Formats: sequence, structure tokens, C-alpha cells
Amino acid sequence: PYSVSKPANILYLQNKSKAPAIICASAFKNPVSADYEIIFCANSVFFYICARYTEIMNIIGRDREIKILKDYLNSERSEFIAVYGRRRVGKTFLIRMAADDHFAFFVTGVHNAPLSEQLTNFAVALQRYSKAERLSIPKNWILAFYELSRYLESLPDGNKTIFIDELPWMDTPRSGFIAALENFWNSWASLRNDIKLIVCGSATSWIINNLIRNRGGLHNRLTYHLPLQPFNLSECEEYFRSYGFSYTRKQIAECYMAVGGIPYYLSMMDRSLSLAQNIDRLFFAGDALLKDEFHDLYHALFKNASPHTDVVTALASKGIGMTRAELLHTTGLTDNGAFSTVLEELEQCGFIRAYEPFRKTHTVNEKRQKTNTVFQLMDFYTLFYYRFILNNRYHDTHFWTNSMNSPLHSTWAGLAFERLCLSHLPQIKQALGISGVLTLACSWRSTATEKGAQIDLLIDRKDDTINLCEIKYVRDEFDIDKDYASALENKINAFVSETQTRKSVILTLISTFGIKKNKYSSLVQSEVMLDDLFQKI
Repeated sequence: PYSVSKPANILYLQNKSKAPAIICASAFKNPVSADYEIIFCANSVFFYICARYTEIMNIIGRDREIKILKDYLNSERSEFIAVYGRRRVGKTFLIRMAADDHFAFFVTGVHNAPLSEQLTNFAVALQRYSKAERLSIPKNWILAFYELSRYLESLPDGNKTIFIDELPWMDTPRSGFIAALENFWNSWASLRNDIKLIVCGSATSWIINNLIRNRGGLHNRLTYHLPLQPFNLSECEEYFRSYGFSYTRKQIAECYMAVGGIPYYLSMMDRSLSLAQNIDRLFFAGDALLKDEFHDLYHALFKNASPHTDVVTALASKGIGMTRAELLHTTGLTDNGAFSTVLEELEQCGFIRAYEPFRKTHTVNEKRQKTNTVFQLMDFYTLFYYRFILNNRYHDTHFWTNSMNSPLHSTWAGLAFERLCLSHLPQIKQALGISGVLTLACSWRSTATEKGAQIDLLIDRKDDTINLCEIKYVRDEFDIDKDYASALENKINAFVSETQTRKSVILTLISTFGIKKNKYSSLVQSEVMLDDLFQKI
């Protein structure tokens, strides 16, 4: 009685009976060369058999990160390295590739498990590596790390790489985990020259607050920390080409606008299906593999995810973003330090960005004013979730395909394309020939005009110039007619008048396929096209 699913590179079989399960490892077969690790876990209700395998894959877009990690792993001193980033971004895979899967010890924290289960999990991993005859479960983390040090001391000379994945999950309330980790590093590992401790976690805020900004025993103890970013468009294109997809750049961009440059999501795409079919299969089909992704994503990162989802729910309703006061009014949350922590954690995890709108007295080097700071939803999947998945009220299994060319799709595409541009500012600057110019990206909203003129992207430059960017996601060349030309002129005039800027203003069009030449197109002084966003930087 097995139920089988295969998301990405993991094959899960769940035995739904209460009787012990026996399965032959040869049952797991794959036409591609692979390494298998059979993991048995059990509780009183279910028995799970999980076969994890790693196909021989091309490494896409991580050359710099792998080189850096290899340099640290081959150094002549002990290293304490933290790798962090959004869930599903490929942190574990990166570390395994950098270390060539050669670990003296490797363990993964257990999500939402109490201290006793975390210690048992740690002891099981240690027994697997040490090949001890008996399983000895330590009473606390001090003893757990002591047993780890004893095992490592028994190994031959040479560098010993320790990889602790999902480290934040091990830090359960009142467990003493941080103190034990401090003691392990400060009193033993750092005194040697052969220990390479790599820790990893999707809870970015935990890594930042407890390791990078630690003010206790781990202050300044990290020798390197690596924030792993999602793929950019160029890397996504390289990925799709490497695995035989024939998607156009517009289709790759639209895929990015739906799920971002997250390798895990890309790995679930089927090259035999169109992009629309893949999105329906992953998010809207009756057995959609990612139908619960929103809940899983936020609850895996935040112990109490309710205020975090309240904030992103509010931000999803307003493309340009909200101030702190507006967020408090919309969410009904209390204005206190806990709310500030929620905003900081969402920003650290890459779900939102904080920026200051352009002001009359604004300068490139000025620090942002907290009262004016605007918070904007930036996570592509989260925006897609609120704009599409929640709107599938009738459980249409082909909702994405049936929504193509609809107002719902057009509105979402406009918002998502703006975020695509914000995520590729280096490429935009390169296309404009200003890569070496100090800039600040911000937005502006009129408070004087009746219709409230709005500019979603201003590139404020140190060379006394501002690129006023119009962002348009359209099927063909963008056609400026008389009315739109008049609206653009009024927008520029309103911006110059209200801000009283003394900088020159360059109207820049960022679009999919450029501008259609006509009597009004000369109003645009510079342009950036979708192809420019695919540049390698």
C-alpha cells in the first residue's frame, strides 16, 4: 500500500499500514547515474521510506560560490562558514558540490521537532559516520558536540568537513543549542587547523541574528558567510537550455515572474510540456505538487508565521508598496518591536524590500528615513500565489491556461515584470551604459495631481541625472499614441515641479520588445528591452 510522488530529485514512498515495512533498495531505479541514500524513519502511525538521489548534473550559475567555498575548505586553518538564503534556492546542493560530498559528518535538523528528537537525530547521524555498534543518545547539546569532537579526533590527519544543514531547526526553546555550539567552536574546533564547519539554513533571519550579528560567544567567529541568491534570467536560460527545454526568452521571463529564479521550482518543470502546462501541473492540478507550497514556505521559515503572512497579504494588494503606518492600518497588527522584527525578517529572507521614495531633498548617499520607508512585496512566488492561486475559486485544473490574455493575467504580468526589472538592475544599468555610476533605485508618487501620477522606477544617479523609467510588459513593440505621449509629458512635468529636482531627467522605456517607431516615439530618450535583462554580469 504505497503512495508515490516524485518532486524534483526526491522519491518518496509512504507505507500507510502500521505494520513494519520491508523494501529492497533495488526497487529504486533511475536511468541516469545516481547515488542513493536510503533513510528509514518511523513513528507509531506511519512508516516512511525515503530514497534521496542526486543525478549527475551540470552546475548552473554557481561557479563563483563554489570556488569561494572550495578555497575555504582547502585552507590551512579551521573555518566556520554559514550559507543562507531563501528556501529552495539550492544551498544544500551547492555545499555538497563544493565539498564533493566528502563529509566527516553531516546532519540535517528536523523541522518542528522537540529537543529529544533533535538529539536523537544527531546521535543517529553520528553513529552512521562513526560506525559505532550502539546508539548513544546524549542528554544535551554540550554532550552531543563533545561526542562529535571525540569522533573527529579519531579520524586520520587531514581536513575534516562538518556540514550541519537546517541549523536553525535544531535551536528549540530552552535547548541550550547556541551555547553548546559556541563551546564546540571556541573551546575545541577553532584551536585546531583541520576543522571545516559549514552550517546552513533557510531561516535567514536566524542565521543573521544568531551567527552573523551574534554579540555573545560567537561574535566575529564566522570566517565567511555566503548569502545565496536565486538565479537571474541568464542563469535560468542556461538551466533550461542545459536540460533540453525550447522555451523562448519571453516564456523564460514569464516563468521567472511566476516562481522566481528558484532552482527547486525550475527542476520540477517537464521539458515535454509547454510553460502553461507546467504551471497548471505544479499549482492547479488536482494532485499539484506545489499546491501547499505557500503554507510550507512560510511556516518552515518562521515559528509564528501569522504576522508575516498578514504583512505579505497586505503588500500583495498594492504594487508600489506601503509605509509602516499603512501596513499597521491594513493588517491591524500592533505597532511595537515585534512588528519591526516581522518586517526585518521578511526583508532578510528576500520576501520584501524596503526603500525610500524620491523626495525633494533626496540625495544618493542619504540614509533612508524610517518614517518614509516603503515596504514592497518582491517574492515572485508569493505575488503569484495571491494573484492567481487564491483566485482559483472554482478549482479549475487549467486555471493558468484559461487565464491567459485575461485582465487578471495582464494585471499580474505588469506587477511581476516591474519586480523582474527591480531584480535585474545591474543588467539595466549595463544596458544604459551606467554600470560604473553610483545609483539609487526608488519610486515616486505625486501628492498634488488629481490622478496621483506614479513612477515605479527612478534610477537616481550620482552624475546629476535621473532615469525616469516606464515599465511595460506587452506582446509586441510598445506603441505610444497621442494620449499616452501627453500622459508621459504630464508625468515628467509633475515630477520635476513637485520634487524641484535640478538633475536632468531622461525618459527610459523598459519593455519586452522595444518601442514602435512613430511620431511620438522620440519622446523616449533611452530604452531597455527584455533581451538586455538576460545579459551576464
